[in-house]
Amino acid sequence: MKTLKEINEYWAEHNTCDLKATATQAVFGDGNIHADVVFIGEAPGKNEDLEGRPFIGAAGKFLAEMLGSINMKREDVYITNVVKYRPPNNRDPLPEEKEACRPWLNEELVAIKPKLIIFLGRHAMSNFFPEEKISAVHGKLLKKHIAGMPTEYFLPLYHPAAALYNGGLREELLFDFKKIPLALKKITQK
Repeated sequence: MKTLKEINEYWAEHNTCDLKATATQAVFGDGNIHADVVFIGEAPGKNEDLEGRPFIGAAGKFLAEMLGSINMKREDVYITNVVKYRPPNNRDPLPEEKEACRPWLNEELVAIKPKLIIFLGRHAMSNFFPEEKISAVHGKLLKKHIAGMPTEYFLPLYHPAAALYNGGLREELLFDFKKIPLALKKITQK
């Protein structure tokens, strides 16, 4: 079993994502490598690209605030992205860019073995549930066996950045976030 450091070093060198040519650096996942919960976002933004850490801008501050609302800290969870390189001008990642980074993400998840994977936004969710709409399933615990995945439990949430631009989504996201401890309790009781 490769360590996360080995996984990141391998994929930083061997990844074929076209975004690699325009990004400052790969943005590795960050946090507790033994976490029960992994948050998956879309792609690094400008701040993340410069610093090399996921969710450190305004969306990251809101994520930290929401973690605090359920008595958790960033150090308790692991945070990563579907795409490991910043798309130019923060555009949405293209399907082929997501596909190029998929093996990297999958290896990360297998190494961590979370009990619950939380999708932050539709891009993260569509990687695993392409048929679902975030507006229909946000805040609902989804169960699905995916070959090679260490868990069958997934919780889609709106992306913190979307909530920053849409006040109505902010309250909904805060409400949905409170379901994380309940989902973990339900999973661990099985």
